[in-house]
Amino acid sequence: MCIYLESWAPNKNPFCRAKYITKLTKTMASCYWVAILVIIIGEAGCFVEGGDVTYDGRSLIIDGQRKILFSGSIHYPRSTPQMWPSLIAKAKEGGLHVIQTYVFWNLHEPQPGEYDFGGRYDLVKFIKEIQAQGLYACLRIGPFIESEWTYGGFPFWLHDVPNIVYRTDNEPFKFYMQNFTTKIVNLMKSEGLYASQGGPIILSQIENEYQNIEKAFGEAGPSYVRWAAKMAVELETGVPWVMCKQTDAPDPVINTCNGMRCGQTFTGPNSPNKPSMWTENWTSFYQVYGGEPYIRSAEDIAFHVTLFIAKNGSYINYYMYHGGTNFGRTASAYIITSYYDQAPLDEYGLTRQPKWGHLKELHAAINSCSETLLQGNPSNFSLGQLQEAYVFEEEAGGGCVAFLINNDGRDDNATVQFRNMSFQLPPKSISILPDCINVIFNTAKVNVEYNERRTNVSEVFNEAERWQQFKDLIPNFLDTPLKADTLLEHMNTTKDKSDYLWYTFSFQTNSSCTEPVLHVESLAHVAHAFVNNIYAGAAHGNHDVKKFTMDIPIGLNDGMNNISILSVMAGLPDSGAFLEKRFAGLATVEIHCGDMENSYNFTNNYTWGYEVGLLGEKLQIYNTEQNLENAPEWTKIDQDLSSKQPLTWYKTAFDAPVGDDPVALNLSSMGKGEAWVNGLSVGRYWVSFYTSEGNSSQTLYHVPRSFLKSTENVLVLMEEFGGDPLQISVETISLTNLCQPSFISNHYIPS
Repeated sequence: MCIYLESWAPNKNPFCRAKYITKLTKTMASCYWVAILVIIIGEAGCFVEGGDVTYDGRSLIIDGQRKILFSGSIHYPRSTPQMWPSLIAKAKEGGLHVIQTYVFWNLHEPQPGEYDFGGRYDLVKFIKEIQAQGLYACLRIGPFIESEWTYGGFPFWLHDVPNIVYRTDNEPFKFYMQNFTTKIVNLMKSEGLYASQGGPIILSQIENEYQNIEKAFGEAGPSYVRWAAKMAVELETGVPWVMCKQTDAPDPVINTCNGMRCGQTFTGPNSPNKPSMWTENWTSFYQVYGGEPYIRSAEDIAFHVTLFIAKNGSYINYYMYHGGTNFGRTASAYIITSYYDQAPLDEYGLTRQPKWGHLKELHAAINSCSETLLQGNPSNFSLGQLQEAYVFEEEAGGGCVAFLINNDGRDDNATVQFRNMSFQLPPKSISILPDCINVIFNTAKVNVEYNERRTNVSEVFNEAERWQQFKDLIPNFLDTPLKADTLLEHMNTTKDKSDYLWYTFSFQTNSSCTEPVLHVESLAHVAHAFVNNIYAGAAHGNHDVKKFTMDIPIGLNDGMNNISILSVMAGLPDSGAFLEKRFAGLATVEIHCGDMENSYNFTNNYTWGYEVGLLGEKLQIYNTEQNLENAPEWTKIDQDLSSKQPLTWYKTAFDAPVGDDPVALNLSSMGKGEAWVNGLSVGRYWVSFYTSEGNSSQTLYHVPRSFLKSTENVLVLMEEFGGDPLQISVETISLTNLCQPSFISNHYIPS
């Protein structure tokens, strides 16, 4: 039997009227009525208006009202402007109050003083969309962000600033950091986007997890923290600033927690006058090439969110709520193109169930009793060896909220006594009692239907006549424009204009070198070797091992030989102290002869030739609006693809799939490279880097609908190792509900 009571409840939702439906369901197990609160966001288009934002030891205070806020990270350049409204709407429907984003310095200031805020980089448009949908915003300016983003978000031109040392009490760095931070703050002010101006931005962040490296800088570390905080506060945004994972954050900056279990790990605010805030609750984890996806269950997330609330937490941000796509060359070292695909909204913006729905129900439960949580007196006491209660009770017969916690993860339920009533608590779970009597939510009980992604093949490019190819050139020593008598560092030479750097040399051998082996040690990510323009082989490293070795038997001519080694970076490093001093590229190059007495060492005191990038990149071979004078000569594709063809560009055309479902390229038949559609980079792919279980880390690559025309879309791929383009397909992505979620184990991984 179910009874529905429908009513309008003004101001229950922080931003606009919310319609509540209270469903009373009699539970047979406990023989009492359970009120299940479901929030239906009302009146689409309600417009948030900010106000004074302050805080105390309990919570943020907006326009004089305390708030418990649920937030979600959505990064504007990891999706498209066409996707933003839907993503934000789904976040709002999921019970979020705030959208949190980093600001990406390297996108916005690609050269000193030259700014770009167009297209996917339109930060103002993104913030205004958040405002239009009635949500608040948290702006994490950084400007160091890490975020598995190449170079941690720093523009590489910083590297060439004389005497610069990143993220410390260093005048050149502080000058440029303050310039960019001020630029962003002034941009937001000019558009009236801070809450103090009536806009949606209620929080800003300066720096990012600095305490991880602070000790490396000695006394200059704490000095830099004090400077950064003072600089930020003096910009007078009218809203609080935070520093995440920074226990020494100076007043009035709030120190916050990042991690998966901040209810257990957070030591708390460094002042009794600051609220307890969680800026990164990791809904999954980033994935690297060669790594399996990390699956974090809806139940585990809900448990730790509820625990944090029970321990006086008042702001929780899901990192990520939608991860999106690392388009182009934006991913950091070894990070796959898909980002946090296991978030509540997947890479394509589709709801991932039960994670999205279970958290939505949790948010509704907390919102239903937030007034008592914010005003009641807290207490904590034991209910058993591994069981406890957190209770918030208002004075003079007011409201009462209880969290009954079972910290025991074993299989059996725990029976506890609370206020002369008996409660069954599932393993590792928390029950929420908004009136200290009735359970409206338990973190381990999922009442949401599971779903999974399905792919539908729209088109397969299996006809050779549809393809064209262009084989990139292999430069020899005499062809290279840059010469040096040493091995140059990779990143400082390319200036992040390309993943690729050619190292070339020539030498004269004689017949006394038998069974020659090319020995290379590299601190880059991949090395391809060519001997006299013939491909000799390749080797690569991985995310956890920074140096790799390549030993390849080679054939040498009597007389002069040309050796060309292509060094490849699959993204720049994104973290760590002294990032500006990081070394990448070839470290040792030798040719070992069979008897070793006639071996050659070319590492030091030898003249090398260098070429930045591939010829196809210089010609912008992927650009559909290419200058015909510079157009490459495309040829028919080789019929025999059984022998791998390294450094080959492929091109074909296709029509957009019918409908509105998200679109992806299935590149499971390829090796490593990058893909473009209509001149827009879908991102890097590295399908041939298998996990320990023999799987590719990513085979489907998102092509946003906004990248596509209805017909004649041009697909271009740069393939490093050699692959089979005749098996590439265009596919659409949809969701299907799983009818029997009770059969799904905790180890089930939806696709």
